[in-house]
Amino acid sequence: MSLPLILLLALLLDAIFGEPLLLWDRITHPAVLFGKLIGFADKRANHGENRKLKGAVVFGGLCLGAIAAGLVLSALPFGWLIELLCAAILIAQKSLTEHVSAVANALRLSNVNARVSVARIVGRDTTDMDDSQISRAAIESAAENLSDGVIAPVFWFLLFGLPGIFLYKITNTADSMIGYRTPRHADFGWAAARFDDLLNYLPARITALLILVVCGNMHALKAVRIDAPKHRSPNAGWPEAAMAQCLNIALSGPRSYDGELRDFPYVNPTGNHSIGPDEIDATVRVLWKTWGATIGLCAVLALF
Repeated sequence: MSLPLILLLALLLDAIFGEPLLLWDRITHPAVLFGKLIGFADKRANHGENRKLKGAVVFGGLCLGAIAAGLVLSALPFGWLIELLCAAILIAQKSLTEHVSAVANALRLSNVNARVSVARIVGRDTTDMDDSQISRAAIESAAENLSDGVIAPVFWFLLFGLPGIFLYKITNTADSMIGYRTPRHADFGWAAARFDDLLNYLPARITALLILVVCGNMHALKAVRIDAPKHRSPNAGWPEAAMAQCLNIALSGPRSYDGELRDFPYVNPTGNHSIGPDEIDATVRVLWKTWGATIGLCAVLALF
């Protein structure tokens, strides 16, 4: 069975079942397993001198292990079925839309409920957020995770099958755990952070293009190219800028981390600043439209 056809079925499987808790309460999710391996490596190797070198060697070993695991599983009898199930598990479309929709639903009840809900999907301080700040945080998370959680895994699976998606996922997990510029991880996580930037370079820009296409807003591409570099991430700014243009809203801007206010510039600053649950719902619709376009592309590739 071809990789595009496997991927098409995996996208459908994820959209139907998502991440059933009954399953993951009984067995370890692959992403959780990746996280445990990275956490173990962090505890054992992240100390003393030459932390950047140690981090690079450890991360390189994890990547080689992920590739090897993908090759072995793919070569097993019914390898295509293993590839299908693994791809469905590692693509996060349904869970993404559920988490983002939960913020909109909570915001319709109260600001307090919404702050609790959005805190589950963002790393910034949420204690003093108003409704617009909550909505921006949810929409930014949706745009960034559409790239990281859906389009990038799809991209690397299409190119290299199970080894490709395993490599991407362990890199992305490592970046989220040790890729921060903190005293503990600035050196040890350097290799993981830089490699994550590299692996997300094309998927982030493809995500932005898909968002503009499904919204019929390709004329905003020039504005996206201007706004995307304003983001502190070399990649996340692309899907966020595209989403901001399609919804005519301002994203990013000042926010607080660990009690410290950071004055980040707005993306699409002339867009609407006063936003709420309706804009979050509109974002979720864009997520599903982009998923539909991805399904269509996989179908075309499977045919040819």
